Amino acid sequence: MTRECRTFDLEDRLIDFAVQVIRLTEVLPRTRVGIHIADQIARSATSPASNYGEAQSAESRADFIHKMKICLKELRETKVWLRMIGKANLIKSATDLDGLIDENNQLISIFVTSIRTSRERSGETS
Repeated sequence: MTRECRTFDLEDRLIDFAVQVIRLTEVLPRTRVGIHIADQIARSATSPASNYGEAQSAESRADFIHKMKICLKELRETKVWLRMIGKANLIKSATDLDGLIDENNQLISIFVTSIRTSRERSGETS
C-alpha cells in the first residue's frame, strides 16, 4: 500500500498536530509569560514528528524504542503546556484548546501502545 493510500499515517498526524500548536502560539499574548510558553510549546510539539521520522529508520529495535520514548516525552511535555495555557486563560477559545488536548492524549496513547508492543516483541521488560 502506498503512502498516499493509507488512511492512518502517524507522521502526517504528528505534523498536523505540530501545525495546530504553531498556530496556537501565534494567538498567545505577547507578554513575557505568553512568549515563554509559546517558545516552549513550539519546541515540544514539533519535536515528535521529526523524532518519529528518525524512528522509522532506527538501527535496531532498542534504537526504535528509544526514539519513540523521546516522542512520548515531548508529547507529555506538550500536554502540560496546553493545560497551563488553559488554566491561565491565555486564549479566548477553550474549544480550540480542548481539541488539541484531545489529539495530544490520543497521540500519547498511540505511543504508549507502540512502545509497549515493541518492548514485548524484543523481550524487554522495563
